[in-house]
Amino acid sequence: MAHHEEKYCQRCNAQFECKVGSITLCQCNEVEINKEEWEYINLKYSDCLCAQCLRLLKSEYQNLKHQQSLRKILGVYYRKSNGNN
Repeated sequence: MAHHEEKYCQRCNAQFECKVGSITLCQCNEVEINKEEWEYINLKYSDCLCAQCLRLLKSEYQNLKHQQSLRKILGVYYRKSNGNN
């Protein structure tokens, strides 16, 4: 029998069912995360996150990566949208 557990997202505190015994059915399996995204998330959180937070953190990482690329390309001409360097 598969082991399922009620958990709370470490980021937003939303309750969800962790299906570690049936990982292909777990809500986190909905979000495709590459190795770099996983490492980024793992630096911030050590426990399960809800699918919504995984999506948000994936997007956050991609935005950060994009900003870093722009900074390399534009150099001193780069400014974030909020006006800070």
